[in-house]
Amino acid sequence: MKQNKEKEFYEEMKDWDFSKFEIESESLTNWNLYELLNKLANKETRILDLGTGGGEKLLEYFPKVKEIVGTDFSEGMIETANKNLKLSRRKDVTFRIMDNLNMDVPDEYFDIVVARNTVTDPKQIYKCLKKGGYLLIRGVDRADCWSLKLLFKMGQGYNDKKSISLIDYENVLNAGFKDVELVPLHEREYFKNEYLFKEFLKKVPIIADFSEELGDNKDYYSHGLDEKLLNNYIQKNTYNGRIRLLRRYYGIIAKK
Repeated sequence: MKQNKEKEFYEEMKDWDFSKFEIESESLTNWNLYELLNKLANKETRILDLGTGGGEKLLEYFPKVKEIVGTDFSEGMIETANKNLKLSRRKDVTFRIMDNLNMDVPDEYFDIVVARNTVTDPKQIYKCLKKGGYLLIRGVDRADCWSLKLLFKMGQGYNDKKSISLIDYENVLNAGFKDVELVPLHEREYFKNEYLFKEFLKKVPIIADFSEELGDNKDYYSHGLDEKLLNNYIQKNTYNGRIRLLRRYYGIIAKK
């Protein structure tokens, strides 16, 4: 049920361009997934990108290699990715529909698997990686936008005892990976005005009664926001005319 709702959500989002929010980001940590990826890859590398969405990040930041396969379980997102691919004129990239929890890829085929803000099954990823291959994960953690969640007394992972970063970390270890590192990532995001900030919150499931730990999707895609509480947050978090949102992500790098 959760996956069906999530698929419907991303089908609706397929043509949305997040650059329209004009977000200014400031990283407070030096762990960068794309820098790591470019250091690990060479011209003969095969890369699998899970949860590729519309392919924008892949096409802009992934290195030119022998082969990149970008997958997403949303047909609409893959349609958008193929449109973006045509505009990019890259020849080393293909996009296809695939469920991350039912992966349909060859065993021991890829040198690097990348997963960004998406559900994964590390055991299946381990199986498709070559010996010595790498898994790179970047996700949104429980403490993301914590002051906003505290104000609303709800939000993605708000009631979880164990963070999604720790869940992912343990699953990667249990899958048999070695040299597994979990890194907390901190960023500040700034919005130019109230309209852009509020529209952003309507498009993302930050303030949603959803448990990462239990997989509970209650009201996950309901975007009704209490305007009074939201205006209170905006008032307290406006700096030099810009609205600040504190983001908490995590990175994982692991070797087979």
